[in-house]
Amino acid sequence: MRLVYGFMTGTSLDGLDAAAVRLSGESLGMRLHDIPATVSIEFPSDLARVLRVLAAGEPMSARDVARAARELGDLHAAAAERLRDQAGAPDLACAHGQTVFHAPPDSWQLFNPWPLARALDRPVVYDLRGADLASGGQGAPITPIADWVLFRDERESRVVVNLGGFCNITVIPAKASPEGARGMDVCACNHVLNAAARIALDQPFDRDGRRATRGEPDPRVVESLAILLGAQRSTGRSLGSGDELATALASNPSLAPDDLLASVVAAVAQAIAGEVKQHEPDRALLAGGSTHNRALTGAIVDALPNIAVETTDVHRVPASHREAACFAILGALCADRTPITLPMSTGCASPAPISGSWINTRP
Repeated sequence: MRLVYGFMTGTSLDGLDAAAVRLSGESLGMRLHDIPATVSIEFPSDLARVLRVLAAGEPMSARDVARAARELGDLHAAAAERLRDQAGAPDLACAHGQTVFHAPPDSWQLFNPWPLARALDRPVVYDLRGADLASGGQGAPITPIADWVLFRDERESRVVVNLGGFCNITVIPAKASPEGARGMDVCACNHVLNAAARIALDQPFDRDGRRATRGEPDPRVVESLAILLGAQRSTGRSLGSGDELATALASNPSLAPDDLLASVVAAVAQAIAGEVKQHEPDRALLAGGSTHNRALTGAIVDALPNIAVETTDVHRVPASHREAACFAILGALCADRTPITLPMSTGCASPAPISGSWINTRP
């Protein structure tokens, strides 16, 4: 039995999620035992601002970049200490870092791992995308093999739907081998929902989708957004920033705030449900920050009347921390020298046998 900490910061730039994951077995034979603790910490406003500037490609001094990387490491260390108080010391930890640039074959997950390694005195693995990029892959999506470990089933096919800054999905056929699982990006999700909230409400987000539930979708706006979202879906991976969607929203100033929010929800749900339907699963498992958005999850359920829809909580994985749990599993696979990316998902020529950069504090 191993206890592994996983850490994830997403493109929404809202904070850090961490999960302590207890695993039995090794390599592709591992299974989830339980998730005894989870932690979420919001980004300090100054750190969030710097990360947004970096992600936007704006000029920044080396000093500010180094400081942001160190502060991000400090935040991971603080989360790790809280996990340790609840779940005990881990065997190892795995961190995603903050994606501030991604245009394969170049990608940058900003992160200074040393505060985390010092806080835990345990091995730390990070920079998990580099080996796949060097093998000709896109470096994303990176979680399908972890989703296979968590959610594979002998009797039914499943699609794991991550409702994060972007929506991405993992398709897991019944009785699938690891190579049978495949992943793909779908469309902007929180990025466009939050952009709509800033435009309509002057708020960072529409809490729980409350205002969207009061509105009526405008068919014209839904159609225009659906075209943009559909263009994103056609790429299958590495979707970019989603800024063009925010620009489209800003061009509809006359729409009532609740109606604008409802229109965005309808368009995003339509794009996600359309992709899920193509894979004809028995069950769709929702995860990510937007599982709290009742307007969005309700619209997805309504759009998938013949598919069972539930959150990953039903399967012992907190929906808000599924990505952090996936990174714990990816860290364990890296420790077992098991490839963590799949050609069907990232497009790599062949899976890299060794992944991740390591700080091994225990020789």
